[in-house]
Amino acid sequence: MTECLFLGGLYPELHFPVFLIEVVTERVAVYITTTDFDNDIVRLIHFFIFQVAASTGHSVVLVDTSEDILKKCTKGIEASLKRVAKKKFAEKPEDGEAFIQKVLKNISTTIVENLKVKQDQFGALDKAAPEHTIFASNTSSLPIADIASSTARLDCFGSLHFFNPVPMMKLVEVIKAPATSQQTFDALLEFSKALGKHPVSCKMSDTPGFIVNRLLGPYMLEAVRLHERGHGSKEDIDLAMKLGAGYPMGPFELLDYVGLDTSKFIIDGERTPITPFAPSPLLDKLVAEGKLGKKTGEGFYKHK
Repeated sequence: MTECLFLGGLYPELHFPVFLIEVVTERVAVYITTTDFDNDIVRLIHFFIFQVAASTGHSVVLVDTSEDILKKCTKGIEASLKRVAKKKFAEKPEDGEAFIQKVLKNISTTIVENLKVKQDQFGALDKAAPEHTIFASNTSSLPIADIASSTARLDCFGSLHFFNPVPMMKLVEVIKAPATSQQTFDALLEFSKALGKHPVSCKMSDTPGFIVNRLLGPYMLEAVRLHERGHGSKEDIDLAMKLGAGYPMGPFELLDYVGLDTSKFIIDGERTPITPFAPSPLLDKLVAEGKLGKKTGEGFYKHK
């Protein structure tokens, strides 16, 4: 029976998790490096992916050069699981504790003394990993073909794009680059399902933003332009989209939640001569001032 090993790391400077899948025996094991945990977005994504993988019966091994970071990671996962258990097992706390312990048993840690995260990480991993290992990035906007070019296994390179908060968001975009083999693509789809997610196929790696962010970019930018032109306050625009379109968050609330710097990075990566992707002076100004949304305490709104 074919099983998988799920290994991960970071794409240097871009701060997106990277995963590798290798055929092994028994249950799928998830090996993910925990580097760059000073980055709150990366920390949150990693915690949640660890948690989801362990909660769905996968063996998770956290790899890092620092024992302190590994302890911080496992404590973060345990705290998150306690919040889940408190809601899920409100009437039976003992069942909640059993749930937490069951998941934590699937998690172990290991220290790699000479682990180096650098710009040529994919090239180094490409040489170290077996030929059948699948590479997958969690980037939300970068063309997969560009990232894959640093390896010699273009047919084994794809993308799994998770959405925050990972435990709650069921969607995973599975991206197929032009050179990605159907076998690799199918393996990524099946792995997503094994995590309890609903994968959607994105056979469009040359289109920045894939599906969700490609549609969200113009939507969020047009909301900012409406506000810039004085056609509506950010509060009224948010309320209109929540009550009129049924969105759980308005565009300004979403921008602050994602982070204005992250949103700008994604939008800039999608920019073409087409008008919807023209830059927004207000968004650029807020990012330049360090007002990035919830993570800095202020973006379009002030956050406590």
